[in-house]
Amino acid sequence: MALQSEFVAVDFTHQDVRRFRCGKPQMDAFLIRYAQKNTELGISKTWVLLDQDKGEKKKLPVAAYYTLAVGTVTRETLPINHTELPSYPVPVTLLARLAVSEDYQRRGLGGKTLVTALRQAVSLKDRGLPSIGVVLDVLDQDALNFYNHFQIFHCFSDNPMRLFVPMQVIQQL
Repeated sequence: MALQSEFVAVDFTHQDVRRFRCGKPQMDAFLIRYAQKNTELGISKTWVLLDQDKGEKKKLPVAAYYTLAVGTVTRETLPINHTELPSYPVPVTLLARLAVSEDYQRRGLGGKTLVTALRQAVSLKDRGLPSIGVVLDVLDQDALNFYNHFQIFHCFSDNPMRLFVPMQVIQQL
């Protein structure tokens, strides 16, 4: 397994996206059907980590991916106290998707992908995209257990499958 050193934007012409399987069909379907189109439409952006050893016909397989988008939340819905925020919706970065191919699971790649996604969120904020933190909607109990392992996420009180981490916490990582 010789993974490339960094995540790159999804590009079907150079990446073997169609064979990606992570064990969660909806995550596979998003990458295969919607990731590139959503990027082109400006809805979200997906980054992939490629395995440079397993490529056929110059298309490299995807070992992991994550997708970021923008969203809003109100201070009343946040799981931590933010009384300094206005009462109207404020911007957040949405970690819309994160998945690791079955071929690469149980090797720490999920954590690396999460850290990379969070760093990308900070980088986007530093370059001018307003965001008070990262929100993610957890797919299932397995994913919730994965995210809880990192002990930085707070559950929304009205939805325990929706998590939040303030940008200040990410910046300190």
